Amino acid sequence: MSMSFYLPLDNEDLDNDTTQKMHKEVENSGAAADEMESQLISQPQRQKGGLITMPFIIANEALARMASIGILPNMIVYLMGTYKIPLGKATQILILSSAATNFMPVVGAFVADSYLGRFLVVGLGSTVSFLGMAMLWLTTMIHPAEGGKSATLVEMAILLSALGLMSIGSGGLSCSLAFGADQVNTKDNLNDNHSFVEIFFSWYYAFTLISIIIGLTGIVYIQDHLGWKIGFGVPAILMLLSTILFFLASPLYVKIHKRTNFFTGFSQVVSASYKNRNIPLPSKNSTQCYHHYTDSDCAVPTDKLRFFNKACLIKDHEQDKACDGSAINPWSLCTVDQVEELKSIVRVIPLWSTGIMMSLNIGGSFGLLQAKSLDRHITSHFEVPAGSFSVILVGAVFIWIVIYDRVLLPFVSKIRGKPVRICAKKRMGIGLFFYFLYLVTAATFETIRRKKAINDDTNDGVLKMSAMWLAPQLCLAGIAEAFNIIGQNEFYYSEFPRTMSSVAVSLPGLGMAAGNLVSSFVFSTIENVTSRGGEKGWICDDINEGRFDKYYWVIAGLSAINVVYYLVCSWAYGTTVEELIKD
Repeated sequence: MSMSFYLPLDNEDLDNDTTQKMHKEVENSGAAADEMESQLISQPQRQKGGLITMPFIIANEALARMASIGILPNMIVYLMGTYKIPLGKATQILILSSAATNFMPVVGAFVADSYLGRFLVVGLGSTVSFLGMAMLWLTTMIHPAEGGKSATLVEMAILLSALGLMSIGSGGLSCSLAFGADQVNTKDNLNDNHSFVEIFFSWYYAFTLISIIIGLTGIVYIQDHLGWKIGFGVPAILMLLSTILFFLASPLYVKIHKRTNFFTGFSQVVSASYKNRNIPLPSKNSTQCYHHYTDSDCAVPTDKLRFFNKACLIKDHEQDKACDGSAINPWSLCTVDQVEELKSIVRVIPLWSTGIMMSLNIGGSFGLLQAKSLDRHITSHFEVPAGSFSVILVGAVFIWIVIYDRVLLPFVSKIRGKPVRICAKKRMGIGLFFYFLYLVTAATFETIRRKKAINDDTNDGVLKMSAMWLAPQLCLAGIAEAFNIIGQNEFYYSEFPRTMSSVAVSLPGLGMAAGNLVSSFVFSTIENVTSRGGEKGWICDDINEGRFDKYYWVIAGLSAINVVYYLVCSWAYGTTVEELIKD
């Protein structure tokens, strides 16, 4: 930028023509500058967000999911073979790692909504996940396999740190769906919001499913045939590519940062309810007695859990409320909306707890060892990797959703002559029943498999029994997940206020985390009880010597109790919003 300096001159030193000419040039230059400035101001700013961001966000999630899913199936083999960790301890490590992975999305959602915003949380999650996978890949370079030695303290620390970083990273990556919705749900596209969001969700879930299938087949195949260095190196490279693609589109993103701390709001409701515990509640329709927003749809609290209604009860309008209508002390007076938000959480806790059973099992490690003991040949020259059998479960989820939505419901609706739809709460219960059937089927098959393994000769530990016998139980597990998990998502989303949508989305994952912790407790209890007194317990490194069939029967019994518990909780919950609209 050039700058000109003018010295002050007396007009007497210049003739009139020269003076007028200078003034005219200054005026023209000023007009030109004003015109240029107006053009810059009037030039439209580039609109951020929209469908152009979809490929970057979907690629970030798909590549990350492909990398993380590809690592999991063979981890038990890696821990037992390379690190010489016994089956019981290795299973505990994987169960606790899964619990942390399922719990961290709740932390990620809280940090994103209350502090950093979704863009930073997704970006940090991608970066931390890459560091974890890179560290896991590093363990293949320093593994303790030489001489059959077990891992040292430093080697175990590196391994556990890698698993911990991947769990932390998953918490940030879980916000990518909500972050993607921010891009297509903008004020500039109000007319196209519904179609844009629907397109994004459809492509998001489609590519997520494809990435899971590729991870369970392609990456597992690489690990089985090319070794751990390449098998863990490929996921690390995919995660690096995922991170780069996400940050590459940073200038295109809409970065919404609204700080909403539900935990503070819930604490205020509990505090205000306790302070006002001795004040009697007014009549039901006394709208002036309750503190609520002017434009709120909820002016009077509901009758359920009426104790919390005292938190929004106005004792004295002059002392409790400021001039603008807000509460002077939010720890003594809350809004009706805050009260109803806390109520919605408290009411669903019993029904939410029934979903913990969906993650209570022996652990994915046993399924892999079970598949390795069976004949996995499709042809004489091609053998399916043991870690790829989870594809049957994923495929069952997808196929059943299509059959249920496009075949079964239309057929039943045609017979009854009116639209038929099973509400979300009932679908949760159906899913729990199918999970019970899955456990019974798994226990029955393991009893047959173990008896055959003991009585028949095996070829290098492989039975002359097709691994496709695992398909029925995997299909039942897939149908159970399609009913229960999807039903949970819809149930929480419809029952919670719209301000709590992020909390609603995180609850199923929190249930999985709780289920993993309960699995760890049950696993330890069975291992300690059955091996008491020096006897050989149910859990052994050799699955033929162990009694995993009895383990399955124990969990099946717990599942049967859980189904009865669900029926009681469902009755106690009462009518849902979905059922009211339907009626």
